[in-house]
Amino acid sequence: MKPLLLGILLLLAIKGTAHPGVGIVQDAQGNVYFTDLENVWKRAPNGQQRIVVARVHTHELYLDPQGNLYGEHVWYEGEATNKWGHYVWRLSAGGQISKVVPNTPGFLTNYSFTRDQTGAMYWVERGAPCRFLKMLPNGNIKLLATGRFKDVRWQHVTPTGQFYFVDDDALYVLAADGTIKRVKSDLDEAPPSTAKVNHNLGGIFSDRQGNIYVAVTNQRKVQRLSPNGHITTVARSSAPWTASSGLVASNGDLWLLEYNTANQVRVRRVRPQ
Repeated sequence: MKPLLLGILLLLAIKGTAHPGVGIVQDAQGNVYFTDLENVWKRAPNGQQRIVVARVHTHELYLDPQGNLYGEHVWYEGEATNKWGHYVWRLSAGGQISKVVPNTPGFLTNYSFTRDQTGAMYWVERGAPCRFLKMLPNGNIKLLATGRFKDVRWQHVTPTGQFYFVDDDALYVLAADGTIKRVKSDLDEAPPSTAKVNHNLGGIFSDRQGNIYVAVTNQRKVQRLSPNGHITTVARSSAPWTASSGLVASNGDLWLLEYNTANQVRVRRVRPQ
């Protein structure tokens, strides 16, 4: 994605009129953390909610094995300078907030919240062609693949290193051998008139059994794609709510991150269908 186009999309998001956040994670104690694009919230197992990281515009979250939470803050300085900036923050398991990437001009380019079980980061350098990269815990960067894509957005990596990403309204997987293939979803069968291009697929997540989940926002549902390619609708949202992402808890429950037309955000626990 070109910097100007990315900037326009982020500005719209800050104003609450573009794609919502997909950041939702759960710690070992059952606390759920999620973003509403203005703050990061913590929902305790008893249902109580409170802000734990205030005034941060972040779309994604990452929780490491030690219980430390990571996210980004991105801002626009205004039309006078037309400049953007960002930093990466960490909320430690003990509740301390610090910056792991300091205030930096422009957009985040060499740091990712998409990580496998080893802590390796995965991201895409958008261009012609796109470059799919992986940073190992020791800092070494490996080129995984290249390919021509239109608008790579949400990304997810399984614990074993299978990298999934959304391009336009299609879901793709980058396998460990470097091959990239399109993953079938219900959008492949949807009439063109029903599609709002670029935002019909939301966040991607997975479970311990190797199933992949994707939020199909224009159809207000979440799909599960099994390792053998079978597609199942496992959750639906009722208007005006739409799921933008989710997670699968250790007991199999789905936690959905949902937004509505008034730009409100909530989390909801459901039993998979």
